[in-house]
Amino acid sequence: MTATITNPNEVVTKALLRFVTLPSRERAAIITLDNGFDHTKPNSFGPGGLASLDAAIDEAVAAQPKFIALTGKPYIFCVGADITGMPLLTSREQAVELGRYGHRVFRKLRDSTVPTFAFVNGAAMGGGLEVALHCHYRTVSSGAAALALPEVAIGLVPGWGGTQLLPNLVGIAAAAQVILQNPLTQKQLKPAQAHEMGIADAIFDPADYLERSLEWAEGVVDGTVTVTRPEVDRDMWDGVLYFAKHQLDERLHGAVSSANQALELLALAKTATFDEGTAAEDEALADLIMGDQARASLYAFDLVQRRAKRPAGAPDKGLARDVNKVGIVGAGLMASQLALLFVRRLEVPVVLTDLDQERVDKGVGYVRAEVDKLVAKRRLDAGKAAKLKGLVSGSVDKAAFADADLVLEAVFEDLGVKKQVWAEIEKIVRDDCVLATNTSSLSVTEQAADLAHPERVVGLHFFNPVAMMPLLEIVRAAQTDDVTLATAFAVGKALKKSSVLVKDAPAFVVNRLLTRFLGVVTASVDDGTPIDVADSALDPLGLPMRPMALLTMVGPAVAHHVAETLHGAFPDRFGVSPNLGRVVAAGKRGFTDAEGNPDPEVLALLEVGDRPSSVEELRDRATSALAQEIRLMLDEGVVADARDIDLCMILGAGWPFHLGGITPYLDREGISEKVTGARFLPPGVANAP
Repeated sequence: MTATITNPNEVVTKALLRFVTLPSRERAAIITLDNGFDHTKPNSFGPGGLASLDAAIDEAVAAQPKFIALTGKPYIFCVGADITGMPLLTSREQAVELGRYGHRVFRKLRDSTVPTFAFVNGAAMGGGLEVALHCHYRTVSSGAAALALPEVAIGLVPGWGGTQLLPNLVGIAAAAQVILQNPLTQKQLKPAQAHEMGIADAIFDPADYLERSLEWAEGVVDGTVTVTRPEVDRDMWDGVLYFAKHQLDERLHGAVSSANQALELLALAKTATFDEGTAAEDEALADLIMGDQARASLYAFDLVQRRAKRPAGAPDKGLARDVNKVGIVGAGLMASQLALLFVRRLEVPVVLTDLDQERVDKGVGYVRAEVDKLVAKRRLDAGKAAKLKGLVSGSVDKAAFADADLVLEAVFEDLGVKKQVWAEIEKIVRDDCVLATNTSSLSVTEQAADLAHPERVVGLHFFNPVAMMPLLEIVRAAQTDDVTLATAFAVGKALKKSSVLVKDAPAFVVNRLLTRFLGVVTASVDDGTPIDVADSALDPLGLPMRPMALLTMVGPAVAHHVAETLHGAFPDRFGVSPNLGRVVAAGKRGFTDAEGNPDPEVLALLEVGDRPSSVEELRDRATSALAQEIRLMLDEGVVADARDIDLCMILGAGWPFHLGGITPYLDREGISEKVTGARFLPPGVANAP
């Protein structure tokens, strides 16, 4: 190992070697990966961890045991490379050496004359799964949290053998799923899936996992247990990768370098020797580590894993009040989704109210039906389901909120309606009951202005679908006190949401930025830009969906309403598209049909000008508008700093890691400085040195 690769902050995962006596009275070597912490701080491989494993393998082989088994501490096998050290790499040579070092250590398990086994007792990701793939055989615990090669999603590739070993073990189709499809759709393998796929040769229950694995391994070595693996079909290799490339181009439009590199490495694995394939991995990994997309991805990963768990500006959590009963005003779809979330996560009584019994019954019925679906999917047992269904109720009388600790409104997005709701609720609830609004764009301060206790009103802006979207924008109004805010953050944590504190400003963060850039796109259509041209202008960013698909998902009526709200606040920057108004009036789903093509019926409605934009012109205007709006939001103090803007766009809009949210992209393309005169982030924070 060269002395040029160091990580002074590495939490070293030690490879602890011990010998056990088997029933046959022979000895086996067990190497346990353990960084000295519990499962909340997983094992990972940095320079120190690789050195420890290297030494342990050498010592084990020298002892010539019956076999060598590699396993992890309780609940954790290994989650891969210690990516906290990657930003410290300042040269391509260092990045190449990091790849080579991992390969040198891991292949000792593959090349060993002593049989090697991986006992995957817990979560195994990235380099953790790759080191297991180097072993001759693998077992997996049915209780392992997940198995994955997630590197492509963070701007990298599986660089320690994964792209070469996996397709030659399970076939190219399964390998493409694990290496490309799963990371880009944020999916992981369950142990049973890994076993069925052929990644693991055997699967055992957690209770006696180590004992069963040792017994099985001895049987394999003795020949009493036969391991059969199907022959890999090489005839379909090229066809699978052709299809995978087509899907990637359709979804990402070539914008994600790591996906392109992974495709090339998978293609190479068909015919390359292991030495050739791993050398190519070293070069590809180095290119990516020293590239801007990977640095932006690592920045984004750090936001999601660290900053999201320590929200900037959150008050002392000790100020939070207990929430033992929740009231929800409204029983429509959004309100019902919220009721389901609260009853599942808080396990406290949740009561919905609405204008009539039919709506109330429909809302309560929705929650109970969704709980039953969770039982059918085996995600809840019958006893817990019965408890949850018993906790949710409904009433047409808001007096049911009298003993609630938190009341959340999810009614029509109209300021007058919301103020009327709060005036009525305040007369019923206790003085210490927190009042929360799920508004997507209206002023929380104005909603609370006429109340006797405006200090207990806070915004809790959830994103649709509520169960899946991880972001919660917590909106502090002008009068909101610290106790209310602390309670909001405590509730957000209990709901397993990532909370970001935002100032009470029109449309807050995500909706404000999405509306600004969608406004540029719809304005270009008004000016005469063909819909398909407008829709493809932002393809080089690799966004999760094109503008017209986003408009359809949000709903033209909602988008039009938010645009009107922002136009009222900032008329010089936010327009209201007359053509979008026509789409809403006609009851259409958007500008495009179900296949994403311009809808002929909508085209007949449009009144357009004669000033069409090119793709390049429109992309420049849209990204420049985003840069301008972000600078204004930061100047207004809508969030603490640019990192919270990026966190919101990643978690609330699904914007990809390779953009770093949005500000790293604007910085590296020079748009930030062109529009605002300065970068959003210091050099080196989210870009290559």
